[in-house]
Amino acid sequence: MMEKAIIGGTGVYDVGEESYTKKVSTEYGEVEIELVKIDGEEIAFLPRHGKGHSVPPHLINYRANMMALKNIGVKYIYATVAVGSMNEKYTPGDIVVITDFMDFTKARPITFYEGGEKGVIHTDMTNPYCENLREVFYRVANRENVEIKGEGTYVCTEGPRFETASEINMYKILGGDVVGMTNVPEVILAKELGMCYAAVGIISNWCTGVEPSGTTIHDIQGAMKGKKEIVTKLFISAFMKNLDQDHCTCKNSLIKL
Repeated sequence: MMEKAIIGGTGVYDVGEESYTKKVSTEYGEVEIELVKIDGEEIAFLPRHGKGHSVPPHLINYRANMMALKNIGVKYIYATVAVGSMNEKYTPGDIVVITDFMDFTKARPITFYEGGEKGVIHTDMTNPYCENLREVFYRVANRENVEIKGEGTYVCTEGPRFETASEINMYKILGGDVVGMTNVPEVILAKELGMCYAAVGIISNWCTGVEPSGTTIHDIQGAMKGKKEIVTKLFISAFMKNLDQDHCTCKNSLIKL
């Protein structure tokens, strides 16, 4: 059983001594997980878009992904998310810790609980992202002298298209800071399974209509260059700390009526 997982893009960036791929079957489908041995401990790496970044955000099998991690014993998850910035303080290449979300997805399954034998279950969203994992991440980043630009509210859209300028203006008025297409329902499903989950955003581009001289949306790879590796290594350092579920509410988030 392994308790720690990292969700993000493809590849594990040569961070471990040895690795292998494991196929995990769930009632929602089969998932391939990369298992990497680091300092004698196995950490699971899950590329949410599948092998070779082949699955678009609106078609990702989020329930299979999260249930597969649960089935192998995962309790703690760090996730990277590529995001556009609608907050002028956060520029492409910046690292931002996600603290809350707004859900504007439209057509994806967002829960494991759909009535029937499981009954009617609600999930507390007071702290969608584990406050304990966030604090550990901040401590590690500070020790490694990696600048965290700030915190932000993540707006999740359906994709795969980017947002219009009018949509971005609406999200800004509502209090959004960054926008992406993948963090919902991932964060919700983690909560339903009693797992600690934290997400760190890497600003890949300005949102439509935000950057004064025109969108830089086509330089996404340039903005992200090297940042995923840096954040992943911070996640691994955080995993080397003593973690527990006694300083957060993640394992007690379900409310049954």
